[in-house]
Amino acid sequence: MSSPSDSSPPLLPPVGQSPAQPARLPDSIAPENMAGLEFKARLLLLFMLLLVCGSALYVLYARGAFESTQRLVLMAEDSEGVVVGMDMTFAGFPIGRVRRIELAEDGKARILVDVAQKDAHWLRSSSVFTLVKGIVGGPNIRAYTGLLNDPPLPKDAVRTVLQGDASAEIPRVIAAAKELIDNLNSLTGSSGSVGASLANLQVLTGRLNGPGGALTVLFGSEAEAKKFSATLDRTNALLAKLDGIAAKTDTQVFGDKGVLLEARATARQLNAMLGEARTSLQKVDAILVNAQAISSNAREATNDLGALRGDVEASLRKVEGLVSEINRKWPFARDAEMKLP
Repeated sequence: MSSPSDSSPPLLPPVGQSPAQPARLPDSIAPENMAGLEFKARLLLLFMLLLVCGSALYVLYARGAFESTQRLVLMAEDSEGVVVGMDMTFAGFPIGRVRRIELAEDGKARILVDVAQKDAHWLRSSSVFTLVKGIVGGPNIRAYTGLLNDPPLPKDAVRTVLQGDASAEIPRVIAAAKELIDNLNSLTGSSGSVGASLANLQVLTGRLNGPGGALTVLFGSEAEAKKFSATLDRTNALLAKLDGIAAKTDTQVFGDKGVLLEARATARQLNAMLGEARTSLQKVDAILVNAQAISSNAREATNDLGALRGDVEASLRKVEGLVSEINRKWPFARDAEMKLP
């Protein structure tokens, strides 16, 4: 094995200097040690190759390249956004992977999915498969199984995918939003209902701040509000007069010198006179009994009856006078006319 100095051209010394002595190799890289370095380099390269192959095998194993799978064919209207290697999830966990995408004879997309054999029991004959495309991010293939007691999904089963595209709703949402904005502009415009309502509210506020205030708004004009105010003033005056009349009536009827007290005194006098008349009648009854028992004293009894009759007539005249006095003094016995203003 030749040294590096044999293959390279000799170096010329700079002008004005003598040729230098040839460099001497250190003992660590002497020709007898080159074989050990080459062996170590080959071992390092072999280790790196083994490490790369092991990493590749581990990645293949992690991707499920060596596990048994079950083929599932999904039919979709289009395969936009679907790429080979995409996962199919069940309850958020990946159970299958897209292996190939084909175009069927009827123009639909055939999505071939390999489902791991250990996860195939989650798929049943009643399972539903969806392809959802979100506004942000790529589409997702999802499987839903409602009844786990149904028969298992057979191999190479063909199922139709239910597709949903959120971005397809954006034009409709924009059109609806534009229509809503147009309606709002028409409502809030000068000729719209909201604008007219605001104008009417402004007029109402002006009337409220005017002379009549709320009465002008309630009756529609200031003249009607003034009439109502005048009516209220007259009513208040009439009520004040009625209060005065009521106070006078209370004084005249229920006061210390009122008619009620006089009527009570007269009633007491009447009761006394009636008591006297009752006593006189009792005397008459006794005299009549004596008259029947003693016929010989008829003349004396007749004289006594004449005197007693005079007493009774006097008592009755007193009673009649007292009743006339009551009719004269009692305020409700005669027609009293009250004139209101």
